[in-house]
Amino acid sequence: MKLHPKTWILIADGARARILQYHGPGQHLTEVAGHTYDADHSATHDLVTDNAGRSYSSVGPGRSAIEPHTDPHRDLKTQFAHRLNDVLQRELAAGAFDKLIVVATPVTLGDLRQNYSAHVKGAITGEVAKDLTKTPDAEIASHLGDVLNI
Repeated sequence: MKLHPKTWILIADGARARILQYHGPGQHLTEVAGHTYDADHSATHDLVTDNAGRSYSSVGPGRSAIEPHTDPHRDLKTQFAHRLNDVLQRELAAGAFDKLIVVATPVTLGDLRQNYSAHVKGAITGEVAKDLTKTPDAEIASHLGDVLNI
């Protein structure tokens, strides 16, 4: 067992994320270089190229639009969560961190949970359902007192 396990903190929402490293009580969190992520923020008209289909009514001459079965923005957020899980899996396998704390919006946290590998799931020591993506790094620790045990 390592004397000082490396603890990473993933801060995420459906479109952006960053990873910080926790160095222990009384120390500042630092951003892990190269681990800031942004997802596609395209407008709906850029994501959906076709107009809604039209259908004839089974009774009478009326027609109506056929609504799409999926929300393109929701699909992008799900894909982003998959991407983050791939990064976590790869970095854990490489020994970049030992413990993980996940801080994400409730929906993003659910998307992440659906895709955790067994190894990543085993490294998670805490989860917080909060949006801290716009919170400065210096203030993050004050929101995580329970999971950081400070």
